[in-house]
Amino acid sequence: MEQMKLFEDADLYRLPVDLMEYQPGFFSKEESDAYFQILSCTTPWEQKEIKMYDKMIIRPRLSAWYGKGKEESETPPLEWTPELLEIKSRVEAKTGIHFTSVLLNYYRDGNDSVAWHSDKDTVPGLKTQIASLSFGQVRSFDFRHKDNHKIKHSLDLGHGSLLLMKGDLQRYWEHRIAKSTLPMKGRINLTFRIVV
Repeated sequence: MEQMKLFEDADLYRLPVDLMEYQPGFFSKEESDAYFQILSCTTPWEQKEIKMYDKMIIRPRLSAWYGKGKEESETPPLEWTPELLEIKSRVEAKTGIHFTSVLLNYYRDGNDSVAWHSDKDTVPGLKTQIASLSFGQVRSFDFRHKDNHKIKHSLDLGHGSLLLMKGDLQRYWEHRIAKSTLPMKGRINLTFRIVV
């Protein structure tokens, strides 16, 4: 595991390194620059509303869903683009996993974020495997244990990096991209999933 920094130094608060694999520079800088430009300009981004604490709020990021859809989604999934199929093929060759869908999130600046959550879009009854690919601004990927929120860790997800989340990570841990007061440029995150 590279570029890891800990919120907590206690030996008890061990990283779930068996539940994730991180590869910085999975795509070269030139490839990453090109994909960021294409995806930012050609993706039909949406900013949806979600219900939080009994009121509707606008999600602080843009998103788009491709491939197989989620049953609860009101918006039908988009058709795969040639660029997304190229990226998907590279990710599948590396991970050995066949993904059916991808969620794109566009964090435009430090004000865009995603709150603590765990991903549930997967084959029912099976351990979740999600490949998370980042293009653009480096952002901190924070995660914490569901049973003890004092157990926290953070990983900087770099331009062109690939993070494979596997096993019971989604069952026992939740993650977020926090808002930042630092000047931030755009970041596009692709999370490849298995949805039935």
